[in-house]
Amino acid sequence: MTIQLGQIAPDFEQDSTAGRLSLHQHLGSDWGVLFSHPKDYTPVCTTELAEVARLKPEWDKRHVKPIGLSVDSGENHAGWARDIEETQGHALNFPVIADADRTVSNLYSMIHPDADPSITVRSVFIIDPNKKVRLILTYPPSTGRNFDEILRVIDSLQLTDAHKVATPVNWTNGKPVIISPSVSDADAKDRFPGGWKTLRPYLRVVEQPKLPHEA
Repeated sequence: MTIQLGQIAPDFEQDSTAGRLSLHQHLGSDWGVLFSHPKDYTPVCTTELAEVARLKPEWDKRHVKPIGLSVDSGENHAGWARDIEETQGHALNFPVIADADRTVSNLYSMIHPDADPSITVRSVFIIDPNKKVRLILTYPPSTGRNFDEILRVIDSLQLTDAHKVATPVNWTNGKPVIISPSVSDADAKDRFPGGWKTLRPYLRVVEQPKLPHEA
């Protein structure tokens, strides 16, 4: 099965460090970040899991629930969690799925036979409150994921969902945004009473509205 943007994230029930986890039930009305690791006790992923734990205040204020995944067992996860806390200084504070039977890995196409049929690739799925997949990323084993970028994408998605805007290249919170082409000038006057700059009829730049969690 190949996951595509806009489709409903396949539901599943699997063991995790927080007990039996059902994806849709666990997320509830929140956003989710599902991210996979090749296996336990890998160096790059050790740093990533600690970073996700460190960022808990950022996930919480955006109503995002991170979920890790590895094809190893829950027993292995427990030992790895101790290593993560001891070497990185941050204890796990989110569930890590123990996908030993590869149910979730196969469901989300996380195993690529041409790479290594025994381990998962390092994928990221951002899932919105409607359970739709909004972003898919796959990283090579040697490159650590940039979770600042993942937070930036979540900010963009939450902003654009709320205000009918789009975020331009290299956008970060507080920079100007683009009015969606589907919004007429008449509608834009109501939405953006402070006005905007028209570079082309299809390119209208406006000061960024507040993010939902900042409003």
